[in-house]
Amino acid sequence: MASTQPSRPPAGSRESSGRVLLAYFSRAGENYYYGGRTNLDAGNTEVLAGMISTRVTCDVHRIEAAEPYPDGYDATVARNVREQNQDARPAIANPLPAIDHYHAVILASGIWNVRAPMIMATFAESYDFTGITIYPVTTHAMSGLGTTVRDYEASCPGATIAEGLSVKGEEVRQAGADIDSWLQRTGLLRAG
Repeated sequence: MASTQPSRPPAGSRESSGRVLLAYFSRAGENYYYGGRTNLDAGNTEVLAGMISTRVTCDVHRIEAAEPYPDGYDATVARNVREQNQDARPAIANPLPAIDHYHAVILASGIWNVRAPMIMATFAESYDFTGITIYPVTTHAMSGLGTTVRDYEASCPGATIAEGLSVKGEEVRQAGADIDSWLQRTGLLRAG
């Protein structure tokens, strides 16, 4: 089943709010879909980030790998396993200069083999999150938030890890009510 065109987050076009950053990593191409495969024009996390960015005043930053991940699902899984086994920190093509002017950062990614892709560790370890609240957001097949809370606690000393949001990848496009409920519970609707 092919995806429909999502509402995509604007790339650097938002006026800076100085308060909330939504940083996300997403992969299009061949993806897991209810035990099979589907081809996505936009990755599930990109779609979810777009939905969040229309509800909260925030700056949006798409994390891009210096060495892009393959379009094929099996090749991406194999690369991810290697990166996890090596505790790798894949290079980011477009790092942000700083995040210290934000009080909240939404870190969004898929869950690959029970944890966020290793590029999220690269991002998290690249900045001082002291005094910043992190909101983990994931798309997944069956692992929920996976190990993101534990991983961000380790990678971001001094940060507060708040309630996260996890959405099954296959259900992202119907997740509006879940997003709204989470944003209200966390107070992010008032943050912008």
